[in-house]
Amino acid sequence: MFLLETESLDCMSNLFESGFAVNGGLNGRGQSPAHLAACGGQAFCLLWLLQTGADANQQDASGETPMHKAARAGSLECISVLMASDAHFDICNNAGQTAEDIAWSCGFDECGRFLNMHRRTQDLKNASLSSLSERHTLSSTLAGQKRGADSSAQDGKKARDW
Repeated sequence: MFLLETESLDCMSNLFESGFAVNGGLNGRGQSPAHLAACGGQAFCLLWLLQTGADANQQDASGETPMHKAARAGSLECISVLMASDAHFDICNNAGQTAEDIAWSCGFDECGRFLNMHRRTQDLKNASLSSLSERHTLSSTLAGQKRGADSSAQDGKKARDW
């Protein structure tokens, strides 16, 4: 644990001694410090960067986010840190790959299963919300039609009474 914390501190100090901003590109590939921390499996460094304002969804020149880099490195810890920071796991890189696709193609089955589970959970949540929204719309439409029918009957009766 101490070694990991020391490496994270070294990572942060090296980045900021070089004068780079949290979301600034470090090289011609447009990689931010968060990309580099995720690629290196530096979960504590990545967490610190995200807590100081790093963009968890920033894409580099190849369209990869820190989530893609963490998946490519097989770093379940970095993937977890990114998920806890509400990073999008469904963004595609320039080759059309999500972080899950990369994890599977690199042979990181545990990362692939983790990302797959989150994708499926998100799909179920979206389907549930969509169904709920459709039911609410239908219910509102039916209630509005019923109210409209009642009010027109009342209006018609009032017109006759006058």
